Amino acid sequence: MLPSQVLLPAVLFALAALQALASDTFMAAVYEHAVILPGPTEEPVSPDSALTLMNKNMDVLEGAIKEAAQQGAHIIVTPEDGIYGWRFTRESIYPYLEDIPDPVVNWIPCTDPSRFGPAPVQERLSCMARNNSIYVVANIGDKKPCDSSDPDCPRDGRYQYNTDVVFDTQGKLVARYHKYNLFQGESQFNYPKEPEAVIFETPFGKFGIFTCFDILFYEPAVVLVSKMQVDTVLFPSAWMNVLPFLTAIEFHSAWAMGMRVNVLAANTHNTSMAMTGSGIYAPAGARTYSYNMKTEDGHLLIAELDAHPRLSPASPPAVSWNSYALNVGRFSQNDHEFTGIIFEDPFTFTELTKPGGNLTVCQKDLCCHLTYKMAEKRDDEVYVLGAFDGLHVIEGQYYLQICSLLKCLSTNLSTCGQPVEMAQTKFEMFSLSGTFGTSYVFPE
Repeated sequence: MLPSQVLLPAVLFALAALQALASDTFMAAVYEHAVILPGPTEEPVSPDSALTLMNKNMDVLEGAIKEAAQQGAHIIVTPEDGIYGWRFTRESIYPYLEDIPDPVVNWIPCTDPSRFGPAPVQERLSCMARNNSIYVVANIGDKKPCDSSDPDCPRDGRYQYNTDVVFDTQGKLVARYHKYNLFQGESQFNYPKEPEAVIFETPFGKFGIFTCFDILFYEPAVVLVSKMQVDTVLFPSAWMNVLPFLTAIEFHSAWAMGMRVNVLAANTHNTSMAMTGSGIYAPAGARTYSYNMKTEDGHLLIAELDAHPRLSPASPPAVSWNSYALNVGRFSQNDHEFTGIIFEDPFTFTELTKPGGNLTVCQKDLCCHLTYKMAEKRDDEVYVLGAFDGLHVIEGQYYLQICSLLKCLSTNLSTCGQPVEMAQTKFEMFSLSGTFGTSYVFPE
């Protein structure tokens, strides 16, 4: 037993060592991966064939992970579907799945690969993390057997989950997340019975994780930020850009700003499906991002982030995005309002007929207020102020309130709401606000 006069310095040294491990900043990496896809088939391939394809993708990911580690990254996020793609039925994806245990089992697949049965993918990911001393975030498939004692058990006797995994610098499995909000067409996977709020602690902050479509829903996305108080969100995705609101870089950056957290968004790269747009985002804006619809190349992004963004002097203060709108009277309207469609949602529009001024347009409980001044009003371009307050039901069901300053495709008002990629009018200023019924507002 150590005498007390020796024990005290030892304790102080241990505390100092722990503090030294903590950091105010960290280096983050995301990799946008052009996935090598399997051939379309409804029949399952052999396990060896499935592993061969997955190893081809992991060869690419391993190169990105090594490069990120060499550049000082502490963590790297890779995309949803990044290891096997998405051309599957429920039956044909089965050879690609592994049994992924709960992280409480304290498992390092790299050093003990057969503990939970065959797990070559988890073993390789674990070794990538361990050999490069970097946290590795990947998206794979989990399988869980069930039987007749479970009334919800699928007919084939197993649950199949779209799953994110995180391995720490020792290769230990520290997080497992089952995607809760499945996108249309993900019939190969089951919905978890309950939403999961998955977090883990690191020397550089508290992290939460969810997948792609999850970002549009209260559970788990808002829960992680508002209740679990995570510092950084890890976000593997296979995001298809849809103008004007569901564009990857703009929306994910706005989400980070609105929620006041870091977001590490790694997108799948496939130009034929408009999948591109990855970035490393802080509450004050994007630290780095990439959008590429011209080539099929993958792309590695690395940037420094504050470990605790809410406490950082560089972080902007919390904003009440509706405070202005709630304290102003209704601005004058144009001569008429009309309805236009954006992404199948019926918006109420009013035209900006003057070079500057104030406008209001309302739909149900939402009133959108615009103050603006154009440098010069062009006759060949038409802009409108739009409002939508309702249930969006196209690729899922979620409630939206949107205020939009929008350029129409042509001078014909019937084109307002159709996708537009170029605009020539310069605005000296504009201020857009709305009477939103929520504090979760994302300013794109």
